Amino acid sequence: MTKALFFDIDGTLVSFHTHRIPSSTIEALEAAHAKGHKIFIATGRPKAIINNLSELQKRNLIDGYITMNGAYCFVGEQVIYKNAIPQEEVKAMGDFCEKKGVPCIFVEEHHISVYQPNEMVKKIFYDFLHVDVIPTVSFAEATGKEIIQMTPFITEEEEREIRPSIPTCEIGRWYPAFADITAKGDTKQKGIDEIIRYFDIRLEDTMAFGDGGNDISMLRHAAIGVAMGQAEKDVKAAADYVTAPIDEDGISKAMKHFGII
Repeated sequence: MTKALFFDIDGTLVSFHTHRIPSSTIEALEAAHAKGHKIFIATGRPKAIINNLSELQKRNLIDGYITMNGAYCFVGEQVIYKNAIPQEEVKAMGDFCEKKGVPCIFVEEHHISVYQPNEMVKKIFYDFLHVDVIPTVSFAEATGKEIIQMTPFITEEEEREIRPSIPTCEIGRWYPAFADITAKGDTKQKGIDEIIRYFDIRLEDTMAFGDGGNDISMLRHAAIGVAMGQAEKDVKAAADYVTAPIDEDGISKAMKHFGII
């Protein structure tokens, strides 16, 4: 029976320490794909900054992508789902970030830009995640386009403060310094539903692997949810199985445990 395997990128496929995909993970995904299983990416990253999967892409191991935490899904060149944030809520977030003097990354379908970049943007996105420098835009430019995801550099306290002004948005986190915001209902769980509908795969034939707060919805939704060993307690609690950390062959061990390889 074909299984649909969904993988988060950062901290699940790609190590935060080496910034590479462990060789054991590549071998496991090759073995699973050779047996006919489908492999999908499920990430908070937009397509424009998915820059660390070349070892899988050159082997043609990826069958489709859930990006922007479920708000933009595609298979090859075909977009199978996209959903923008209401314009008034984009403006509300822009106003809030301007007032607080903090950065916000705005993601369109094909472009990404940043408003009010600071040292934290450099530290996390450029130095830590190795993302190319993101173009800087004005407040008017940032909030005047169709935006699918916003990434404001706000604290959890500030998140609670802005929440009433963005009532039809989802807020998720996979890194403490910022939040990812999409339209209501757009989560990795939604992405799984769109992918399996496109491929006509049953939900009971799905597995999801993740390590961050934005993975919780898909770990609960998939037939089997696997949390990485270094994940926080709330992520592990949402999973059916906790494997070893990413740098201790966690993906390979979990796939062997469940008989995928």
